[in-house]
Amino acid sequence: MDQNKNLDVIIPLFRPDKKFDKLLIQLLKQTIKPKNIWLLNTEVLPDYATETIKKRVDELVSRTKVAGSETVNIHLIPIEQSEFDHGGTRAYGASLSNSEYMIFMTQDAIPNNEHLLENLIEPFKMEEVAVTYGRQEAAQNATLVEKYTRIFNYPSTDQIKSKEDLSRLGIKTYFCSNVCAAYRKSVYEDLGGFVARTIFNEDMIYAAGIIKAGYKVYYASKATVTHSHHYSWIQQLRRNFDLGVSQEEYQSIFKNISSEKEGTKLVKQTIDYLIDQREYIELIDFILESGFKYLGYLLGKQHRLLPQPFKVWLSMNKSYWK
Repeated sequence: MDQNKNLDVIIPLFRPDKKFDKLLIQLLKQTIKPKNIWLLNTEVLPDYATETIKKRVDELVSRTKVAGSETVNIHLIPIEQSEFDHGGTRAYGASLSNSEYMIFMTQDAIPNNEHLLENLIEPFKMEEVAVTYGRQEAAQNATLVEKYTRIFNYPSTDQIKSKEDLSRLGIKTYFCSNVCAAYRKSVYEDLGGFVARTIFNEDMIYAAGIIKAGYKVYYASKATVTHSHHYSWIQQLRRNFDLGVSQEEYQSIFKNISSEKEGTKLVKQTIDYLIDQREYIELIDFILESGFKYLGYLLGKQHRLLPQPFKVWLSMNKSYWK
């Protein structure tokens, strides 16, 4: 099998910064080259119009002299901001691909080496594996909390998850992140793909479907990207509001499997870690941040009781409510 011609990379764009430039260059340097890179650009005029981004991409490609990179087709597809949806936009990207494997990434996930795509698709040698996802490592300038959270969610050993793990892992069985994930296209189409409309969590919603269908999710710890954030308390409130909304709207998946237990475990372990490190200022910040996150999550779970203007204010994905 000529793997160079059997995978596509799909990346939604919204005001991409220099991290995207590094991501694109690293993709062109991969040991296994994608056939296509689909860039779904949310139009924000004028600096981030699709034509402007295209010129930027062309300049990056011309400066990146890597053997085989000329075989990679890069497509820029404009999307209206009002039309963006976490599930629907990625489903549209998937419809553009005719490759055997689809790799979804976010614009701020930077491959740590040239083996990312190779390591992501390696587990597909097992026919029961339908989805793989990579390891996220925090940037060097990230906070201690962000670094510890990445270690908690993305350990250094591989893991394969199936329906037999639900009683042991709970919601972690469905855990998968489109920050860096690969999908077997044939299974994706058989199961109907991403949900067409969701405020958040399209990756876990799909992973739950493949688990229930008898397939497996593979965590590929050697497929590494640098990806971390420094959210304010209000941003954490909004992000977790969207998380709560997604779980409430897909109760058939999340109703009988709590995510709060896993969240509590992370909070307790992070507090112990910060105390051990004697980082008391960051500990206070983390406790307050956790309160904002939990409040946002609870409000999201009860969003049907809230007035529309308040939901728009609370949400990170404001276009979802229009």
